[in-house]
Order: sequence, then C-alpha cells, then structure tokens
Amino acid sequence: MKNAKMIVDKAFRISEVDKRIYGSFIEHLGRAVYGGIYQPDHATADENGFRKDVLELVKDLNVPVIRYPGGNFVSNFFWEDSVGPLSERKPRLDLAWRSLEPNTFGLGEFARWTEKAGADIMMAVNLGTRGTADACNLLEYCNHPSGTKYSDLRIKHGIKDPYNIKLWCLGNEMDGEWQLGKKTMHEYGRVAQETAKAMKLIDPSIELVSCGSSFMDMPTFPQWEATTLEYDYDYVDYVSLHQYYGNLNNDSTDYLAKCDEMDAFIRTVISTCDFVKAKKRSKKTINLSFDEWNVWFHSKSEEEDITTNHPWQIAPPLLEDHYNFEDALLVGLMLITLLKHADRVKIACLAQLVNVIAPVMTEKDGTAWRQTIYYPFLHASRYGRGTVLQPLVDGPSHPTLEHGEISDIVSVAVYNEEAEEVTIFAVNRNLEEDILLTADVRCFQGYQVKEHIVLENDDLKAENGPDGEKVMPKQVAAGKVEAGELQTMLKKATWNVIRLGKIK
Repeated sequence: MKNAKMIVDKAFRISEVDKRIYGSFIEHLGRAVYGGIYQPDHATADENGFRKDVLELVKDLNVPVIRYPGGNFVSNFFWEDSVGPLSERKPRLDLAWRSLEPNTFGLGEFARWTEKAGADIMMAVNLGTRGTADACNLLEYCNHPSGTKYSDLRIKHGIKDPYNIKLWCLGNEMDGEWQLGKKTMHEYGRVAQETAKAMKLIDPSIELVSCGSSFMDMPTFPQWEATTLEYDYDYVDYVSLHQYYGNLNNDSTDYLAKCDEMDAFIRTVISTCDFVKAKKRSKKTINLSFDEWNVWFHSKSEEEDITTNHPWQIAPPLLEDHYNFEDALLVGLMLITLLKHADRVKIACLAQLVNVIAPVMTEKDGTAWRQTIYYPFLHASRYGRGTVLQPLVDGPSHPTLEHGEISDIVSVAVYNEEAEEVTIFAVNRNLEEDILLTADVRCFQGYQVKEHIVLENDDLKAENGPDGEKVMPKQVAAGKVEAGELQTMLKKATWNVIRLGKIK
C-alpha cells in the first residue's frame, strides 16, 4: 500500500474564498433556457413558467452568481428584443449557434428566475456586433433609478426598482474566429477601454471583466491579455479565463493530469496581469474571473450535425454532454485548482448550469436529474467557504503519457473559523492503488472527523441518467484524530471530502 503525508495548518493561508467562485452560467444555447430552466407546459412549472424541479436542484448547489446571456450568443444579442410585453417581442436568428431565438424569455424573466434561485446576475454586453452606446443603454435600463429614456422604459415594462446588476462582462471570447465581431487585440482594447469608462460614469459601483484569450492554446495567448490590459487596466477589475477539457484520446491517467494545465494557465494570466501592473506603475491589482470552465467533448459531433444540417430550430439539443465518473473526478480536480488560487481567482462560472454541458439535466416531459459532475460542485460549494489553506503533501507519483510524472494526491483545505470546521478536499488520481493518508492536524486542537464523503466507482465510464444514479456520494468509515494526527484511506480514483469539526 502506498502512503502519503500531509500537514494542514492555519498558518498556511492562501486567501478567503470569494463565494462567487461557485458561480455558473446560463446562455441562450440549446435547451439551457427553453426546456431547461423555463418550460411553461411542464408539470412542475410555476406561475412564471419556471421548472420547480430544476430550481430545487439549482438551489441545492447554492450558486451565488450566474453569467447571462452568453457566451457566443451575446455577440449578436439585441437586448431590447428581450424586454417588454411578450406580444411585442419578435424572434431573431441566433447566428452563434444557428438557432431561432423566440425571445419569450429575456432579461426580466431571468432576473425573476435568479431571485428564486438565490443568485445574482453577471451580465454580459455585446461588443461584437454592437458597442459602447448599446452597453450604456443596457446599463441605464438595468441600474438607473428613473427619469431617463431607458430607466423609464424599464418602469414602463413593470419593473419599478432597478435590477442593480453589479458585475458586467465586456464581451466574450473576442479573439475567436468563431466570434461575431471578432476583434484584434488593439481593437478590443480600445472598445473595452471606452465602454468601461462610459459604464463607470453611469454607475461607479459596478465591477467589470475584461475579455481574456478564448482559451490557453489560442495563438494570441498571453499577448492578448498583455495588450488589451494596457488599454483598459485602469477601468476594469478582472480579466476572464475560459477552458474546457476532454478525454479525446481515451487515456484516463493523462486526462486527470489536465488540472495541472489549468494551474499553469492561471499562473500565466496572473503573471501577465502583474506585468502590466508593473509596466503601468499601478497600485491596482487585477484579479481573475474564470467564467467558463468544465468538461466538454462528448457531444461535439452532434453539435456539428445540428448547426450544419438542421439550423434555425428553437432550443435544439446542443452540447448535451452526458458525463461519466472520470469527468466528475476532473471537475473535482478543477475545483481544487480554483481554490488553490483563491487569492486571485475571485469569480468562476461552471459552464453551464442546465442541459448544456451541465450538472443538471432535464427530460422534456419528465424529471430533472443530477449528472456525475453535480456532486463535487455541490460539496465544494457547501463546504468550501472560509479560508483556503495550502496543505503540504509528501506523497507518491505516477507517470503519464503527455504530462510527465504527476502527483497521486491533489488536495486543498478550507477552514471555516466561524463554524469551527475544516474540510480537506482530495482526489486520488492514481487509478490502480489506494493510498493511506496521514495528516498532521495538530493546529486544530480538539477537532475530530465529522464525516468522510467519497465519490467512487469501479467503472470510470459509469454515467447517471433519468432512471437512476450509478455515481453518487457515500459515507465511508471516518478516520480518527489521535495526538493531532489523522489517518484515513484514499481509495484509488476517488473524490474525497473529509470534514473535521471541533468537539463541543
């Protein structure tokens, strides 16, 4: 049996967790909205047409902020079409996903839905086919009290009080060839600078996210961040990161090493932000918004077929990845990676929330159900609030095809001082061997293990579905803390949540 040693100490502090690190994303894409969160003819629909079964699963995740309305969709979004009386709204062609957008669900409906879900809105503005003026008009509609053209239009639409949306994205993936209104780094830098400057004149209390490179392998990365931030650094608060992973080579050992790539991605963006800070001799620090992250590869062929051969449908089944057990392990590893950078990653959005590469799935006339990835996100959101501690881990490693030698154990700890609890999140990404973990927790005198939650399955390809869950958490025999030392078993290929609390 392999052995690993760990030290968890209050002194090894990274940062307080910003709760928005457990954010998510709803785009007008596929069945995320229509047939997902909104389905007036469903048996569980409320007076607004919102599926209550979906709402309950979302509320359990305790998602504090949800990005909207895109994504690629936003770069051809005409917000005026999504507000006001339904009888006056007209359908539009959604060029991003070659679908038909009926506009029967829009900004007002989403605001009501997020209120029921207990979440705030992270709004994106169209800097692709539109620009500064339209972004300012939308902000005025949402946040200005009254007495102006667009604030009075909101009031006319029956919403007296402003939405007071405080977090705004300045476009989406603007260096991507697939993006409508794609920009060069200098073009985007200028429009982002001027839009940010104008928006903060309207409402100085808002926070703004500058659009980073579309993903780590873009040829523009990281020069895009270095160049665009030279323009808008003084006006924005965050820069965005997007990254998706998949097991295209069916190499599970190497697949679980991809969180190391994510770590390198974050470190590079931090370095780039700090380079611009130094170059500008600024006292201001730009933080990170990892506002798209997940596993996405299972549904690529279906997506290409629908968008190419069957366009202009309302809510076609796009990006409906069915996740397996190893996907849940990688999502857990990605969550640990985000927490390890809690000093700079202040916002993160699991993309997306319902039906589209999502933890929650729905059947059109049936139930809503949890995918495998639902559970690590649930555990992190529920128990990963407080102060992130960096555990010191001395343990074994194993080789991979593309990532070299990687550690068996990936772990982080979160200390909730108010609740007198500390939670250790750990993934054993060795697919062959169990590991006996010995953790030095002397710093937490009087603490004992409250529970040890495990996600495991002998079949890495096991999936959940509407008829049942093959992958779901279970309680295992909890180790005991004796003389400040905890011993517990981390079974092969497992997601572990070890919760310690002070004995009263």
